[in-house]
Amino acid sequence: MTCFYCKGRMQEGTTVFTVQLDTCLVVIKNVPCLECSQCGETEIADETMVVLERIIDTCKKLIQEVAVVDYRLAA
Repeated sequence: MTCFYCKGRMQEGTTVFTVQLDTCLVVIKNVPCLECSQCGETEIADETMVVLERIIDTCKKLIQEVAVVDYRLAA
């Protein structure tokens, strides 16, 4: 697979996904992704996004300000 932006080669890796909610900041580390070896652009698969949405929904109910979650432990 090639990068949409620079046409570099995409390879498996991990990234940090951050979302700002009304009441808190959620940081999810070790998220599986495809990462461009040339420019560093990342792509997250649809299946991974479904899991991320579930993690975020859980954080909305439990966290008041900041949450740092490891994807591998929460998925």
